[in-house]
Amino acid sequence: MSKGHLLVIPFRHVQDFFDLAGEEKCAILELVGNGKRVIEETEKPAGYNIGFNIGAVAGQTVMHCHCHVIPRYAGDTENPRGGVRGVIPRKRDY
Repeated sequence: MSKGHLLVIPFRHVQDFFDLAGEEKCAILELVGNGKRVIEETEKPAGYNIGFNIGAVAGQTVMHCHCHVIPRYAGDTENPRGGVRGVIPRKRDY
């Protein structure tokens, strides 16, 4: 887990991002921005990964919609190239 990692979770229980209403999707994205500002008050990340895992095959283990806001720091992984595509082995190095 990355220092400062946070989750944005809607009040209404739905399984994933695609089950949210349009205004709920907008609210989550607004909260992601607010979360970034909170993280930057105490941490000094060099970048971020932001994402949803949707479905067990995509790594979702909690079947309630939530968005990860993951601060990234220089050297926190050997080779960050490819970002979230790193979950697909053939997409890691391109």
